[in-house]
Amino acid sequence: MTKLDAVLGAIDANADASRARLADLLRIPSISTDPAYTKECQRAADWLVDQLHGLGYAASKRQTPGHPIVVGHAKAAGEGAPHVLFYGHYDVQPADPLDLWKTPPFEPRVQQGKDSAEIVARGASDDKGQLMTFLEACRAYEANGGLPCDVTFLFEGEEETGSPSLPGFLAEHRQELSAPALALVCDTSMWNARTPAITVMLRGLAQEEVVLTAASHDLHSGMFGGPVVNPIHVLAKIIADLHDAQGKVTLPGFYDGVPEIPADIAAQWRGLDFDETAYLRDIGLTQVGGEAGRGVMEQIWARPTCDVNGVYGGYAGKGTKTVLPAKAGAKLSFRLVGTQDPVKILDGFRDFVRARLPADVKAEFSRHGASGALSLPFGSAELGAARKALGEEWGVEAALTGCGGSIPIVGAFKQELGMDALMIGFALDDDRIHSPNEKYSLTSFHKGARSWARVLAALAG
Repeated sequence: MTKLDAVLGAIDANADASRARLADLLRIPSISTDPAYTKECQRAADWLVDQLHGLGYAASKRQTPGHPIVVGHAKAAGEGAPHVLFYGHYDVQPADPLDLWKTPPFEPRVQQGKDSAEIVARGASDDKGQLMTFLEACRAYEANGGLPCDVTFLFEGEEETGSPSLPGFLAEHRQELSAPALALVCDTSMWNARTPAITVMLRGLAQEEVVLTAASHDLHSGMFGGPVVNPIHVLAKIIADLHDAQGKVTLPGFYDGVPEIPADIAAQWRGLDFDETAYLRDIGLTQVGGEAGRGVMEQIWARPTCDVNGVYGGYAGKGTKTVLPAKAGAKLSFRLVGTQDPVKILDGFRDFVRARLPADVKAEFSRHGASGALSLPFGSAELGAARKALGEEWGVEAALTGCGGSIPIVGAFKQELGMDALMIGFALDDDRIHSPNEKYSLTSFHKGARSWARVLAALAG
């Protein structure tokens, strides 16, 4: 029997005790956004410190301007082992509306789901169940000779409020936290209940607001409409010019740094059981929009976008008002991929607008954040090792997926610590995260722990 076999056997033998520990953590209402639960966030951090101490690891609770961050360090059994950082968060969303919960949100219960038994409680999937899969894998290793990798643990208490304290904490503790070569993030999903996934691409995000001003004040449309420029008309023309007839963005240089997906990855995506018709039907649509010739998954995961998120100007109340507005504005967001430069994109948008302004119309701009895309190279040795390990546990090849949105912690690790991240999670799309009756599959929990045991062994070579 190999050491890995013994570790997997220990995870199986101690499944009931693992579930009991998860239930203990779920009973702590660590709601980060509500000051009434500040002490509960402290209690959750203390609980995690105690768990790490119980495994023989150095660990402490570090205070921040907000809720505490737990940091722990564990050494591998042998010399020369790789060093990884594992990230999870112990804070949860508010449980409201309480009347929609079948049972109290912080009294965990087990129910039978369509694929597996499930544990129901706030935080079961996001992120306490996910976090505990890794701790249970470490527990099994400690019962069988020790970890194969050096591990730094970083458990945050403000993820659900945008991680306001985290960038400063990473900068302040850069020397302590930058030793690992790779971050492991367990806050993502499987492709489906039987197929594991590694998220390898995150789109960046750049946001801009523009306000056009023409006349000095709103005017009567009967007395001034026609000879006086209407800023809503100007704005509408600019917005229309942002895309061509094929759905491509027309900003000069917009596609600089946008890569084509490797053929084998594109083939894998086509082979996933994704139903575009159902995807559209669920939101009341029938036709794929966006870039012509690009499928839904490719557009969401691997293509950049320019979207108008809001337009305002003139009178928008009930009834009518014959006004010619002095101002009109729009809020836009750009989802970015590859090596697109977010600052260059926003500067290019400003130039695009200015080039289309008629005389007497002025433009004011406000920037609301700009961050680039992140991706793990498809040829990464760590990615290959983790994918193989997941395939051995689940019996099917792990899907390499993208994420249409952004995961701020992954960007923070890259920007502050220069560290890439393997994003491996075991949540399911129907886990009802942030909603009443949140649940986590006990198969995900059990096989998640087994998966991490295999991934750590694979990373150690």
